[in-house]
Amino acid sequence: MKFAKFLAVPMVIGFMTLPLTAMAHTPLFSCFDNADGTIYCEGGFSDGSTAAGVPVIVKNGKGEEIQRLVLSRTSDVEFEKPKGNYSVTFDGGEGHSIEIPGSQIFE
Repeated sequence: MKFAKFLAVPMVIGFMTLPLTAMAHTPLFSCFDNADGTIYCEGGFSDGSTAAGVPVIVKNGKGEEIQRLVLSRTSDVEFEKPKGNYSVTFDGGEGHSIEIPGSQIFE
């Protein structure tokens, strides 16, 4: 009986925190080369919530920031394609960042 009480407390705590884990959302981010000298990116979260206002950072091949943008009201952004190597980062906060190398952005 004592053993059952000993296990009951951690199980209750586990079940109480389970919904918090289930409510976590994963960032989604994709970019496309428009073949007209511009890059189009769109973002969001797996739970359907908007990513409007999330910073998007464009870095050159040395990792230096060359543009800082934000996703629009419709969770997208378009910018001029940088010359040379570059990457695009969706900065949704700690644990919610996604970096896409320019070499993986296709038409």
